[in-house]
Amino acid sequence: MQLGLIGLGKMGGNMRERIRRAGHTVVGYDRNPEVSDVSSLTELVSALEGPRVVWVMVPAGGATQSTIDQLGELLEPGDTVVDGGNSRWTDDEKHAEELAAKGIGFVDAGVSGGVWGLKNGYALMVGGDAEHIAKVQPVFDALKPEGDAGFVHAGKVGAGHFSKMVHNGIEYAMMQAYAEGWELLEKVHSVTDVREVFRSWQEGTVIRSWLLDLAVNALDDDEHLEKLRGYADDSGEGRWTVEAAIDNAVPLPAITASLFARFASRQDDSPQMKMIAALRNQFGGHAVESAK
Repeated sequence: MQLGLIGLGKMGGNMRERIRRAGHTVVGYDRNPEVSDVSSLTELVSALEGPRVVWVMVPAGGATQSTIDQLGELLEPGDTVVDGGNSRWTDDEKHAEELAAKGIGFVDAGVSGGVWGLKNGYALMVGGDAEHIAKVQPVFDALKPEGDAGFVHAGKVGAGHFSKMVHNGIEYAMMQAYAEGWELLEKVHSVTDVREVFRSWQEGTVIRSWLLDLAVNALDDDEHLEKLRGYADDSGEGRWTVEAAIDNAVPLPAITASLFARFASRQDDSPQMKMIAALRNQFGGHAVESAK
């Protein structure tokens, strides 16, 4: 099938390549002309045969809103827009309503996989009407990992991004636990090889995970994380998860504490945040700050 893909950064560029490897045609647009296939959104839409599917992979908020507004003027009834960025689920409901008034379908897709997705595939959590999702299904099949897992139609519009938000909230708490354990091991004098302790956990333990593997990768690169400043940013989804928990009276003590720990990292140089920063760089290619 044909797909228009808007946003060819670290995730979007790799997604374009993975979809093409599956035999589909992808017309990509990015503000960076060096990676773009076309020079404008108008040219992208013109290059696709109807009914079109256009996937938006740009930063949440104003950039997504502006892109969807433009697509609403360029697309035709029967076309479908997919928002694969990290938009807030409440924005999805607004976008779906605006596009539906013009006969254009809308699907929200939570995408997990980071910089490793090209090789391993992307976990996809999608929300929207079944008829709209069916139009995109060949692309979902191309992006997901091999096997039965890695794709879910989570529910109505907004369900995909809400599920991804909760996924990221859990990720916050898991990373924080590894970071706290790492700092404690580094602190005591009796443990002389913390990196190898972490490596020993990769097989046979109940806490083995991909994040643990990435922690070992980070420690192989910088055994005591001395090159990193103990600062970790947050993309916003942790905050949204805590806000949703408050709205629904659901206790999330571990996720909330992990979010607050990131705030604390901005006040002092935190050893735990060196591990958080290293993990975010490993799985998502997120920027890190060098130690001074």
